[in-house]
Amino acid sequence: MILTRLKANSEGKLAKQICKVVLDHFEKQYSKELGDAWSITRDVLTSPSCWQYAVLFNRFNYPFELEKDLHLKGYHALFQGSLPYYPESMKCYLPRTTERMPSERHQMGNLKKYYLLNAASLLPVLALELRDGEKVLDLCAAPGGKSIALLQCAYPGYLHCNEPDSVRSRWLRQTLESFIPQPLVNVIKVSELDGREMGDAQPEAFDKVLVDAPCSNDRSWLFSSDSEKAASRISQRRKLPAVQIELLRSAIKALRPGGLLVYSTCTLSKAENQDVICEILNSDRNIMPVDMKGMARICSQDFTFAPTDQDCGLLVIPEKDKAWGPMYVAKLKKL
Repeated sequence: MILTRLKANSEGKLAKQICKVVLDHFEKQYSKELGDAWSITRDVLTSPSCWQYAVLFNRFNYPFELEKDLHLKGYHALFQGSLPYYPESMKCYLPRTTERMPSERHQMGNLKKYYLLNAASLLPVLALELRDGEKVLDLCAAPGGKSIALLQCAYPGYLHCNEPDSVRSRWLRQTLESFIPQPLVNVIKVSELDGREMGDAQPEAFDKVLVDAPCSNDRSWLFSSDSEKAASRISQRRKLPAVQIELLRSAIKALRPGGLLVYSTCTLSKAENQDVICEILNSDRNIMPVDMKGMARICSQDFTFAPTDQDCGLLVIPEKDKAWGPMYVAKLKKL
């Protein structure tokens, strides 16, 4: 079967080494912020053999044969239509084990059939409640997974994918080319603007804005191969919230009145998550929180959530057999 063949090609990867500098730093911070939940989360984050990978299907080159194989392997569909705004066009399958399929190679002119991702990264996309014809901004778009997911949800009238780093921008363009048919590419723009300037460049131009902000990226930082670089990252970490707040303020300027904004990170850090959103809500009277408790309730079958003390914010923490996250998601509306 196709899945068996693919699995055989993905074996033999080198084991990752934990960076003690980062782990010690996280241990001090997250044991305070998460309490007892940190020990469980730490065990998953430091054990790549426990990690799971969801399979997001590409509706523009649908893998019917693979779908049959996944059913036989015990994969199940994410949400299974239980979210009121879950689009029928989005199909994502979750494994019950840590079995990982290989990523497909980029081939010019051939659309890929699926995208491997952390299933929690779909929550910010779904929180946007994208509808056909809307103008959407993905402010920090590389490597492109969330842009691809947005296009599985609806046909936007215009999708602006921004990534200031030129290397990551090339990666983003290649990802889009690998999944999106040519007619749809015509409604997509890729730019390399500093996201903090986007609001002034395109004021009130978008119905929906996603800010998947640069953050500490707990999973990858834990396996930093360069200890000196890791120590430098940690020392610079305190500067990230200021950048995230600037990005959000720019995004708010780019959002039309009545539009939705979703902020997300892949870190557990309260300073980069809840504190950033509190600063925005306390400083901008035109921004209102949108309650996300309903999403948490419906998604609790597949995800584990830590308390955030915010109705508008969710924090997904990984645990064994639900190894999704970290992922923080907050939903805001512009008046």
